[in-house]
Amino acid sequence: MEIASSFAGDFSFFRFLGAIAVSGLCFVFAIFAVRLSPASFRRKSRSVESDGAGSGASLRKACSCACSCNSSGSGLATATATATAPAAPYLNGGAEEMLDRAPVVSERQTGASMMEQLVPEITTHALSYLDYPSLCRLSMTNSLMRKAANDDNAWKALYHKDFTLEQDSVTPPNGWKAYYAATRAIVNINAEFFNIIRERSITAMSHLWFNADYVKCVHASGELFTGYNAVIESWQLAFNWDQGVDFQVRDVRARVLTDMAWVTMKTFVEMDTGPFNVTNVYEFHNGHWFMVHHHSSVLIDGEVDQPMVNG
Repeated sequence: MEIASSFAGDFSFFRFLGAIAVSGLCFVFAIFAVRLSPASFRRKSRSVESDGAGSGASLRKACSCACSCNSSGSGLATATATATAPAAPYLNGGAEEMLDRAPVVSERQTGASMMEQLVPEITTHALSYLDYPSLCRLSMTNSLMRKAANDDNAWKALYHKDFTLEQDSVTPPNGWKAYYAATRAIVNINAEFFNIIRERSITAMSHLWFNADYVKCVHASGELFTGYNAVIESWQLAFNWDQGVDFQVRDVRARVLTDMAWVTMKTFVEMDTGPFNVTNVYEFHNGHWFMVHHHSSVLIDGEVDQPMVNG
């Protein structure tokens, strides 16, 4: 009985030592498993890369570009490593690497564009090479282009290019864009006036003139006509008498106010009487421009010829 009790006690002690040994082995295996895990391997590799690359790696991370300042050989290796780096997180199954790169990508997408970095004077000079339709189409592309295309200095430069430099000191109350549009409308209507003369359409001429008793017309002959009916009859006589002549309109200068505008120009016709000075005055009524005064006189010899302006 004593022997049995002693044997049982020794057996329990051996069993206790065995349990301690098994627990120790499990603990050692757990340490090795943690040290050999993929996350630990990534942290160790990043630490080694950071220690080996030094300041160059920090510079590349801050620059986040795919170029290299070293020789051609090292530059190719750096570019290849940078190009293949985004695929590593997917192969290793880690999202931590992508989170580290996310702020860099976001910063690159929300950075200032080239147009925002240009000096305003350079932007205005670049836009001055565009014509009226191109500048309008540019303003409809996006908000940044709309802001650049609506700049008052750009429309002032376009006005001086398309019309005249005489009004450089003018300050339009609604800005140069609105002033350009109003001047363009007057120039187009003035060009329509000469198209009506070429077509010899009395109906179109009667629609162009404002129906009032104060309108006046002075033809090249020097005869004055006052009142709407007398003016339209004078044009009817001119269309019946003329056999149709070809002429050119040059040196067009327009000045636009709120509800009044006048245009001066020179007309060159195939007649013995020579070229003419022409002045047309318009008034704005019910959303339309109407002619209220026309004056034509012989051009004095020796005046300088000016380039033609297309209406």
